[in-house]
Amino acid sequence: MNDIRETIDYLKFCPMFFLATVDGDRPRVRPFGATSYFEDKFYIQTGNIKPVFKQMKANPKIEICASRGDGTWIRIEAEVVQDDRSEARQHMLDENPTLKDLYAADDGNCEVLYLKNAKAVISSFGTDPIVYSF
Repeated sequence: MNDIRETIDYLKFCPMFFLATVDGDRPRVRPFGATSYFEDKFYIQTGNIKPVFKQMKANPKIEICASRGDGTWIRIEAEVVQDDRSEARQHMLDENPTLKDLYAADDGNCEVLYLKNAKAVISSFGTDPIVYSF
């Protein structure tokens, strides 16, 4: 299995993950839950009317943090790149059907972004961290 899949698989066992952006000189953190593996990339999804999307467009550097509740946690630092293709948005919706109540692939609001230059570190107390890069 590759580093992207290992990272996504870890997150899928978390109730949610938290995504941090920068808003001017202030950090902003909010819960997310949807991920997708599409064309060898790790995707997240949001609406373009939300402040988080505007923040990622202004500064594409993000960080994700989550814990499974088993004494381990993950931190992912990356840059996001918007993918404006309908098929990428539809794939996200197909993999996360609960989003279909809120978004459609071509509704003018649904946005998907993939991570690049990513470093994921899974940590726990008492063991060496596991590091993935993609």
